[in-house]
Amino acid sequence: MNQPAERVCIREGDPIAEAIVASLDQYFHDLDGEPPCAVYDMVLARMEKPLLSLVLERVGGNQTRAAEMLGINRNTLRKKLQTYDML
Repeated sequence: MNQPAERVCIREGDPIAEAIVASLDQYFHDLDGEPPCAVYDMVLARMEKPLLSLVLERVGGNQTRAAEMLGINRNTLRKKLQTYDML
């Protein structure tokens, strides 16, 4: 018999982690017993596009500065922007 996974501890006062946990709790609740599928990819996609959009907005659309802020290569940023039809 499978035991429920132990909840990952999040630092108190970490609003991003708290929002993610709350959203995932709601997602699993809404499944109403149905098995989840591809949760990792779903969460990344739901998080990554708004992150890219917000960072690009903060740097006035400058992809080089956005890549630096994100800590990724500019080519990686461009690939991600293409993935989300943001170019």
